[in-house]
Amino acid sequence: MRFANLNLFVAWFLIPETLIMGWLAAVGRVVLELCGLATTEEGVPGRLVGAILLFAVIFFVNKVRGSLPPEGDPQGSSYRFGHKLVLLGNVLAVGLFLFPFTFQLVDSKLLLMLISRFTVAFGYLAVGCWAIGFSFLYQSSQPVRA
Repeated sequence: MRFANLNLFVAWFLIPETLIMGWLAAVGRVVLELCGLATTEEGVPGRLVGAILLFAVIFFVNKVRGSLPPEGDPQGSSYRFGHKLVLLGNVLAVGLFLFPFTFQLVDSKLLLMLISRFTVAFGYLAVGCWAIGFSFLYQSSQPVRA
């Protein structure tokens, strides 16, 4: 698979972003307030700063370690399928990640509620795709037993 390392990098960025989204927004808000800027709770600036801080941490770990787990074996039988599941999880999580930035553009409350429910479901589906995809990637690196 092309861009396998990028796929895993994005997954490792989106996993904490999906699971602890509110905490990252709170950390971003604290950083902004320490810099002297007044922010609103659950606001976009706090979310952006939290995402940038998370990106910096994942980038640092990737540079220090050299790669992000699971590495997998490209010749393994479940390598491509595992990456496809991780990619599906990434696509679903991007929908969840972008929703707080764009929900102000929706005028209808009913449509907003519907989109909100779908994006929450995307988060649950993304976590399942990552878990199964990482399992297949790990399995591809294991030696074949006869």
